Amino acid sequence: MDLEVLSIASETKAAVLLDDLAARKAARRLELPLLGTLGFLELAAKRKLLSLPEAISRLQQTNIRISEDLYNEVLLRNGFGK
Repeated sequence: MDLEVLSIASETKAAVLLDDLAARKAARRLELPLLGTLGFLELAAKRKLLSLPEAISRLQQTNIRISEDLYNEVLLRNGFGK
């Protein structure tokens, strides 16, 4: 699936939403605009589409593998947290 996404994005120069490390590295090599889940949530919060702390809290209850440090960094960068 990631290969298909990268192929289409490469042809269209579209941004890609990826969290898989290998796929993100490939997207960087192809110089594609790249966004991960947390970046996507940040954009949605800036557009007032969701509450960033609430979205992150809900995301932490899933099986996605994102470090606690990265969650905290995103919250701090957006004016939330310690």
